[in-house]
Amino acid sequence: MAELSQHPIGPLSRRLKYLKTPWFVIAAVFGLVAVLDPGNLLATVEFAARALAHTAPYILFAVLLLSYLKATGAETIVAQAFQGRETRMIFLAALFGGLAPFCSCEVIPFIAGLLALGAPLSAVMAFWLSSPLIDPPTLLITAGALGWPFAIAKAVAAVALGLFGGFVVRFLMAQGAFGSPLRVYQRSGCCGGGGPALDGKPQWRFWTEAPRRARFREEFGHNALFLFKWLALAYTLEALLVHYVPADLIAGVVGGEGIVPIATAAVVGMPAYLNGYVAPPLLAGLIDQGMSVGAAMAFMIAGSVSSIPAMAAVWSLVKPRVFAMYLGLGLTGAILSGIVYQSI
Repeated sequence: MAELSQHPIGPLSRRLKYLKTPWFVIAAVFGLVAVLDPGNLLATVEFAARALAHTAPYILFAVLLLSYLKATGAETIVAQAFQGRETRMIFLAALFGGLAPFCSCEVIPFIAGLLALGAPLSAVMAFWLSSPLIDPPTLLITAGALGWPFAIAKAVAAVALGLFGGFVVRFLMAQGAFGSPLRVYQRSGCCGGGGPALDGKPQWRFWTEAPRRARFREEFGHNALFLFKWLALAYTLEALLVHYVPADLIAGVVGGEGIVPIATAAVVGMPAYLNGYVAPPLLAGLIDQGMSVGAAMAFMIAGSVSSIPAMAAVWSLVKPRVFAMYLGLGLTGAILSGIVYQSI
């Protein structure tokens, strides 16, 4: 009786936590197919498995690259972008936003430290807008699912969106907008309780130091599992999309030429987006079903900016009017990027 009273919800909590994992969703999907359409189960599993195997080399290279960047401490270079003249800071922040190997919770203390040191909001906005859109692993996963032209175009759009947002905010601040934009920031224990340092030098030969070798092994295992489970889910959902969603339905909503399909995809992408690893395989399936490439680009960019981790990083540090500007710039940039990519 005493044991029951001390641990009444432990096993239940673990079960509920498992229900939220990609593994459970994958098992549930294949279970439903087995019950409702058993004749199509093997084809669905084979589709997902072949797609995952095709992307496996990209996953491996992405994990190795990210683990190397973390072990060397390469993120310390990013702080150098926020030094010097404001125009220079905006350009470098937009560029480094797509290169920094930060998780979303690391961005929060990093940006808080920069703002406390006097970094202008314009450069921070440039970093914030480009950072969720692309990073080395996302670039490789996007290339594996949608091809290098799409991946490179997305990287260019990420930098362009950062520049667009940075200079818009700079202009508005010159007119007197966004005075005192910050909330009171309190550090949390996310990601082990700290973000990347604002100073220091990376150690490119990380294998010469035992703590860095340990960091490499830890990051490799964590990121390999993370990418594998989310991509397994992504290709499972793509298999369902290809087999069960009529192509005419997709083409009717986000297919064809013009601004309307692109704007629709951007608006839908903001609340519907999962993450940068799940989206490329799903978009590959949608394009096969009739989605225009411009709409796919708009969906991905709008969704990245409005993903929960990206929005949490911004919301935790700035007041609502700055947060609203962040979302507005992201939506506008997504539509413009879709239009440009569609035209070329």
